Amino acid sequence: MTSRATLAGRIAALIEAQGPMSVAQFMSIALLDPQDGYYTTRDPFGPRKAAKGGDFTTAPEISQMFGEMLGLWLAQAWMDQGCPKNPRLVELGPGRGTLMADILRAAKVAPGFLSQVDVVLVEASPVLRRMQQEKLAASGVPIRWQAQFGSGLDERPLLLVANEFFDALPLRQYVKTARGWCERMVTARDGMLGFALAPVPLPPAALPRDLAAGLEGAPEGGVYESSPAALALAEDIARIVAGRGGAALLVDYGYQTRGGFGETLQAVGAHQFADILADPGGNDLSAHIDFAALAAAGRQGGATVLGPVTQGSFLTALGLGERAASLSTANPDAAQSLQTAVERLAGPSQMGSLFKALAFLPPAFDSAPGFNAPGFAGAAA
Repeated sequence: MTSRATLAGRIAALIEAQGPMSVAQFMSIALLDPQDGYYTTRDPFGPRKAAKGGDFTTAPEISQMFGEMLGLWLAQAWMDQGCPKNPRLVELGPGRGTLMADILRAAKVAPGFLSQVDVVLVEASPVLRRMQQEKLAASGVPIRWQAQFGSGLDERPLLLVANEFFDALPLRQYVKTARGWCERMVTARDGMLGFALAPVPLPPAALPRDLAAGLEGAPEGGVYESSPAALALAEDIARIVAGRGGAALLVDYGYQTRGGFGETLQAVGAHQFADILADPGGNDLSAHIDFAALAAAGRQGGATVLGPVTQGSFLTALGLGERAASLSTANPDAAQSLQTAVERLAGPSQMGSLFKALAFLPPAFDSAPGFNAPGFAGAAA
């Protein structure tokens, strides 16, 4: 029996012993089980044709320019706030460490930034943590790791970046039925996993606030997804930024406003969609981000919220095209690959429209580069 089959069996046994589990609990186990979880046992990143393969490719792995733009944005936010002492630079879900390496290289243009900053990488995967340590060994800045956001990160100015992190946080699914809203659960029968609806509908007081407000507009069979973990984390980050200063930049794929009641939870393996329940631990699980809900959580935490704006408009406003032209001049042989990277990152048919950027700032600040504001002033690419 393979390791992943063992995880499916353990999940089935747990359900058969304790009863159906929420989709959120299933996601948590499938992604983060210490022995067989998807993120805890592998490097999932890489293009389809890479030597070791991969399940998906993120923006930092497409081009160094993505991380450079984000690094300059964070450095600019620090300078705009008067260069507060001892800021903490935090990345949620740092992947292979590529994004942080590019951020630190770009941020060198901000005088004094790297000598002040304390870097914290929030990473639950031992496999990825080792890759990050190797990638950042020569960064020249102190770096430490912790498994979760929280402990000890609320007493300094916070400069936080999260790229494709919130989409993998556990979510709950609710389905509109003739008898009311019922939560979708994961069940097991004879060792096989399946979906079923809870027999008793949730009372309105137990539903997410935004769902309860829109009960009348949902068709029968409509699905509502909510991630309490994502909203709580966003509110916590915003509270620190509002109280201590700094900025948070969240980049992910999703929708700006909820356009209806449909499910977006998906499984991906080897760059192809897969059955969500067929191979727990073997495929990535993620869902589209409800940016309106994240923005509301940020405001609840007391921060100024900017965006969401599309990744394409954000990167273009920051100078992605100009950076590509500069790199092409220095290395003409790379001009075509650089232009391809620009299209992948910012093109509307690639990542430019589906991906969005959202920012949290202290209450005294109401603008930032890329969010209907001029480009970089104090930091230049």
